[in-house]
Amino acid sequence: MSEPRVAVVTIVHGRHRHLLGQRWGLARQSRAPEEHVVVAMDDPGVREVLAGSPGPPAHVLDVPAPGGRLPLAGARNAGVEAAVGRGAQVVVLLDVDCIPGQDLVARYTGVLAGRVGGSPRGPAVACGIVRYLDAATTALPEAERTWHRLERGSSLHPARAAPPPGAVRPGQDTRLFWSLSFATTATDWAVLGGFDDGYVGYGGEDTDFGQRVSAAGGTILWLGDAAAYHQHHGAGGLPVQHVHDIVDNGARFAGRWGWWPMRGWLDAFEDLGLVESDGAGGYVVTSRARGLRVGTDA
Repeated sequence: MSEPRVAVVTIVHGRHRHLLGQRWGLARQSRAPEEHVVVAMDDPGVREVLAGSPGPPAHVLDVPAPGGRLPLAGARNAGVEAAVGRGAQVVVLLDVDCIPGQDLVARYTGVLAGRVGGSPRGPAVACGIVRYLDAATTALPEAERTWHRLERGSSLHPARAAPPPGAVRPGQDTRLFWSLSFATTATDWAVLGGFDDGYVGYGGEDTDFGQRVSAAGGTILWLGDAAAYHQHHGAGGLPVQHVHDIVDNGARFAGRWGWWPMRGWLDAFEDLGLVESDGAGGYVVTSRARGLRVGTDA
């Protein structure tokens, strides 16, 4: 049986240096993907960044960002649609901040190859481990970057337990899904319907996608490998610049699934006077938050 055709999909707005770091990793895969679909969200400079970069053939797709609100969910859907339309049977979605470890594509492909035609057990989404690079390792010149240095200069997320190397553990708590690094088959993606592109801007779309997996009788497969190295960046902490998106997207989620996601952020916003209760179990933005800029960091 021949190996499935694999595409990597990345959405991007800025973070061009990180995109080149990702291309560095894709150029060094033990099993190269056939194509890299890069979705540029209101980012006309992406083609120039990719020109002459190492790695698999890149296909750039332009997606607008009306009002500066990044269409994260819609951009991922557009990228996968383009990849599948160009023949991909397995799609790997990588956050632009992630450098794929040497065996990431091979590992995802090996886990999912038997599911290309679908499975009576329902759809599956595979999630590899993510290791967080420190600032110094992220800043290494390309000539000094090695797999050993990436491993040494990174650590696992303290709140996420990783399975042992080589393990594949089915997990039923789909609330833990995140989109930094995951893969599925084109068939299972169609069953799930992709992301809900009604989520615009920051927050909620990942948790909604996890609920879609659960509602479809699917499974998240947690891998103890398929490592991705998350490059350090300045954004972090409480995302106050995204408060409007988080409230809007949280309300959309609650209307569908009956509970509010992102409660930690929302409670912190309430403590800061940026949101308040709507009297019906939800939240609304206060006048104090209206002057905050729209956040566009991907």
